[in-house]
Amino acid sequence: MSAPKFDANGLIPVIVQDHVTNEVLMLAYANEEAYRQMLSTGRTHFYSRSRQAQWMKGETSGHVQDIVSMQLDCDNDTLLVRVKQTGVACHLDRMSCFDEVVYGDTEGTAAILPELLRVIRERKESPNQESYTCKLFADENKRLKKVVEEAGEVLLAAKDRDVEQQSWEVADLLYHLMVAVEGMEAGWEDVYRKLAGRRR
Repeated sequence: MSAPKFDANGLIPVIVQDHVTNEVLMLAYANEEAYRQMLSTGRTHFYSRSRQAQWMKGETSGHVQDIVSMQLDCDNDTLLVRVKQTGVACHLDRMSCFDEVVYGDTEGTAAILPELLRVIRERKESPNQESYTCKLFADENKRLKKVVEEAGEVLLAAKDRDVEQQSWEVADLLYHLMVAVEGMEAGWEDVYRKLAGRRR
């Protein structure tokens, strides 16, 4: 196993991602001791350059990060850590520290998926009678029938060759499928493991 390369200040940058959505949650730095703590405890530890001290994520807020996997980049000088995030990752009470768009836009990218998944989970945990998503969670038959219905709509749209209609129907199917999975016993981790077996 490769060893991390720490810089002249004894630090290595650590990119933290959500283990389900791959959303980048934060960037921090670790020294050798923090790195060892991560390996031994299974939770993220970092080194604060401003305070000149080691710290554990969630130590005071309770927003801990349980490590699912750790990877080094090709130069061994950057660490990628996938975590199960408790609460939010950002000290500004946002899920991700990377919230502000300074160039271009993210609407046409897969960045919408973790955001949508968060909203779906919020609706599940805090029901609102006016919410369509909450109504789906309240009725399992309706929730599952919508997946079948939307799959049929995708089939029809695919044959019509209408880009606007195709994108609309695929978005509908993805949304209803995400709601359906959130209502199942199986989680996204289980689904991803099955998908990993299909890389042929």
